[in-house]
Amino acid sequence: MDVVSDAIAAVRVGNPETTRVSVTGTWCTRIEGYQGAGFHVVLRGSCWLLPDSGDAPVSLGPGDAVLLPHGTGHILADSPTDERTVRQAVPLERWFASGEPFPGTVPDPGDTVQLLCGKYRLDRSRKHPLLAELPAVVHLPSRVGGNQELRAAIDLLGRELELRGPGSCIAVQSLLDLLLVYMIRSWMSDGAVGAWPGVLSDPVAAAALRALHTDPAATWTNDSLAVASGVSRATLARRFTTLVGRPPMAYLGWWRLTLAARMLRDTQDPLATIARRVGYGSPYAFSHAFRREFGTTPGRHRETADGRRRR
Repeated sequence: MDVVSDAIAAVRVGNPETTRVSVTGTWCTRIEGYQGAGFHVVLRGSCWLLPDSGDAPVSLGPGDAVLLPHGTGHILADSPTDERTVRQAVPLERWFASGEPFPGTVPDPGDTVQLLCGKYRLDRSRKHPLLAELPAVVHLPSRVGGNQELRAAIDLLGRELELRGPGSCIAVQSLLDLLLVYMIRSWMSDGAVGAWPGVLSDPVAAAALRALHTDPAATWTNDSLAVASGVSRATLARRFTTLVGRPPMAYLGWWRLTLAARMLRDTQDPLATIARRVGYGSPYAFSHAFRREFGTTPGRHRETADGRRRR
């Protein structure tokens, strides 16, 4: 596994959701904050996104994508709106539930805006620092020749939602997973501000992370990880700690417990099995480390996760 894949897998819960939206004329809708990540893709026309985070309004044109990785509440509108209009914005869920044309819409078929709107459910209790440093709003504008994989995923997803052919349910879910990966990848490659794009482009830190994520249960030491990274122990410790923000073995311990928390959430495997899979010699050692890190026992963590799923 690579770091980006692992970071996403560690927090993903359930299946993503999406819908295709078509509006015309004058409109304004509110999307409340939520426990997950949201996204919008403009298939046709243009609109504005006004985030609750206080960031500047974002103009979205044809082919643009925007990711809200922390579930920031926001408004979508046909234009930058005044305060009174914002207060009167119709919640998106109420609009969908009504089945009616968008409230307050002024019909103008020549000015149709088509959007893909969706969200991913995330468990933010153990977010990987790569995801944690994403900004509240990640705007990925459409550019000729740029982000070709993202553009292809958007085109395929829009077409699949429109046609709904055989196997569409599986196809849409897979394309949504692909869309999230490509949005994060595009952010990292488009001059992202943050530590982790630099971490993953550094040959020493990237090699060490790749080794730890490939086999987290291995009996790693600083010496063996230095060999796997092709540098001396001192060089590894200096580069890794400076870039990642914690020493290699501290990162490994944190990552092992993050993996364990996901297994407790997503499986019914016994504690002994989970302990072994993440590199602990006994359930007792695992439980002790887990409680020190999380402030609760593995069993209680699993009960809490089960309770959240039932709600």
